[in-house]
Amino acid sequence: MSKFEELAASVYNAAYIIGEFLLRSGKISNEYFDKYQFESDTTLLSQITDNMLELLPKDFDMFGALEMGGIPIATLLALKTGKPILFVRKKAKEYGTCKFAEGPNYEGKKILIIEDVVTSGGQIIISANDLRKTGAIIEEAICVIDRQSGGEEALAKENIKLKSLFKMDFIKQSAEKLRK
Repeated sequence: MSKFEELAASVYNAAYIIGEFLLRSGKISNEYFDKYQFESDTTLLSQITDNMLELLPKDFDMFGALEMGGIPIATLLALKTGKPILFVRKKAKEYGTCKFAEGPNYEGKKILIIEDVVTSGGQIIISANDLRKTGAIIEEAICVIDRQSGGEEALAKENIKLKSLFKMDFIKQSAEKLRK
């Protein structure tokens, strides 16, 4: 078993749960990745982001960390690369600056969207469109887990290329392989 398969199995063991779950997409699923279980484990999160470095495009200006799961991932990636972070809210806050995106000026900048788990790609599409309306360039997104539920295809229709560290099938296969 490779180190990468061991990491996939560790993510599965830390975060995979069975039950009945309403997903952000509105679909009901009998399986769920409780991303906060792998994001709150600093050793596991560091290993995940070490591996995500290989997914980074050569040409981008800053990370766009989607609220809330993208924030710890983007923070570690920023620390490891020296790139700045834009923190992207689901909706503009209703006080203070009333911004939906906090951080450096991003007008005309190429932002790499960071997400934890992608199902339908819906939040990435919403956030990318909001950022594009205010002058950002969005061409790519990366995530830890692609649930293989149409997100990659939906994002492609919006001219956003999705790269994932793990596909759902690979994580399950790695966990099964570890059990044998």
